[in-house]
Amino acid sequence: MMSTRKAYGEFLVELGAKNENVIVFDADLAKATCTDMFREKYPDRHFDVGIAEQDLVGISTGAALSSKTVFASSFAMFLCGRAYEQVRNTVGYNHANISLCATHAGLAVGEDGPTHQCIEDISLMRGIPGMNVLVPCDEVSTKKILNLSLEINGPKYIRLGRNDTVDIYNDSYKFELGKSHTFGEGTDGTIFAIGNTVAIALEAQKLLRDMNKDVRVVDLYSIKPVDKEEIIKCALETEILVSIEDHSIIGGIGSLISEVLCEYYPKKLTRLGVQDKFGKSGNYQKLYEMYGITKESIIKIFK
Repeated sequence: MMSTRKAYGEFLVELGAKNENVIVFDADLAKATCTDMFREKYPDRHFDVGIAEQDLVGISTGAALSSKTVFASSFAMFLCGRAYEQVRNTVGYNHANISLCATHAGLAVGEDGPTHQCIEDISLMRGIPGMNVLVPCDEVSTKKILNLSLEINGPKYIRLGRNDTVDIYNDSYKFELGKSHTFGEGTDGTIFAIGNTVAIALEAQKLLRDMNKDVRVVDLYSIKPVDKEEIIKCALETEILVSIEDHSIIGGIGSLISEVLCEYYPKKLTRLGVQDKFGKSGNYQKLYEMYGITKESIIKIFK
């Protein structure tokens, strides 16, 4: 098991050895975002701007516009919240080729509490014109999606987590912008998930199979652009549709799927996630139980 933030740190070290054009920026959180791994190996290509996220975005964008391969990191709450204007007007408006890698997203920040639990970041980032939004769920998907980001010309927001995750993918799987990955072909229902909730959805899939309910799980790792074709296909082929996310249901994947369904194939979707509330301080698994982001919540829908 490994957190996606640690996988990010390892990726940077591997990439730094192959590409001297790579530079990394952080805002006094290198240890927490795991960019300290890169700093240790390549101190002359790691820049810590201090507790100044707006400066982080501005300086990083300048480097990106100067043809550097740039990764900029902070907690999701600060990168998306405190520096939103700079992300919108400096990164987005200039269509800067930069990877904004935000760690500590969602309720999974746990004990850090509601001030640090960013449950609005997907909504904020996908609303910026030209912004690509990607969410890995384990070590393999993190490194492959970060590799994919190198092929995308323009701004990328990559959502990473604090806690360790189970292994879901193997090295043979190819990730593509605007695509998703579906586990199973069940027709009783579809569970759409991202990040930490992919593992939860897969656990629910196994338990439902024991109840003679055959469902499929869709990892919507590319949120923008999203895999509209797969969402429509699942709506056509399966009876029940559920989304589950460590994010507000307002503006997250529940909203995104609803937008696609409304336009192409109207059908009911049950949205599991944070229901227009702030988080609380506590163990993230306990918080998931409190906010209904669990396999039990999924199973209840199919009973």
